[in-house]
Amino acid sequence: MTERRTKVKSARVLRTERLTPHLIRLVLGGEELTGLPLGHCTDHYIKLVFLQPGVAYPTPLDLGDIPRAQWPRLRAYTVRAWDAEAGELTVDVVHHSDEGLAGPWAAALRPGDPVRFIGPGGGYAPSPEADWHLLVGDESALPAIAASLERLPAGAPAKVFVEVDGPADELPLISPGNVELHWLHRDARPVGEALVAAVRTLDFPPGAVHAFVHGEATFVKELRRLLRIERGIPREMLSISGYWRRGMDDEGWRAWKSEWRQQAEAEEALAAA
Repeated sequence: MTERRTKVKSARVLRTERLTPHLIRLVLGGEELTGLPLGHCTDHYIKLVFLQPGVAYPTPLDLGDIPRAQWPRLRAYTVRAWDAEAGELTVDVVHHSDEGLAGPWAAALRPGDPVRFIGPGGGYAPSPEADWHLLVGDESALPAIAASLERLPAGAPAKVFVEVDGPADELPLISPGNVELHWLHRDARPVGEALVAAVRTLDFPPGAVHAFVHGEATFVKELRRLLRIERGIPREMLSISGYWRRGMDDEGWRAWKSEWRQQAEAEEALAAA
């Protein structure tokens, strides 16, 4: 990791808002936000830093200066919006229960509370050269999808599929593009099942598509196979990654993610042979 990725920055909570029963908006401010390299990507993310109890961390804190065993726990979240003039960073956090780390933490935050993070990172923005756009994701990808829709070229065709628990989890999404938005309700089905079915039966328009597919790793892997192998979408026109995996905490998923990626790439190579 580069210095930019390991230096821990500090912010404070300006305000919070419960957007839906399962989504909490955090608006952060503070001097250390000045000059953040944000704006090019619509999937910019930061990693929230949760210090381990009982560890004496140096100040200022750079993860590159401490043993890996003493690293804080990290949780990655998409930057929903960045207002450089106001110095406000907006991050939306999924909160499904009182279990886990970041969700309950976000639910308990109050104005003035400190927030530590590293980043930002990112790598996707809707291509103005694409004939049409495909955006697919669960709740974890909703902030990036919302930010991406706001950056579509005027009139650009886009087909969007977002899976949430139910109607109460839907949010208003705005875009200058020509957007066909589908909210899919999970009900009692496994995460992503409805998304896979919707994309598999989708009548793809002609022309080059730029696709963004993110969320739970199981359905993302299945859609990667569908889009890369069955549909033949070039890798450079597809942003696809598992944000999380059912049954794993974030540390476990990060440890397994490289194997997940290697399996997907091996399937693509075998299909191309």
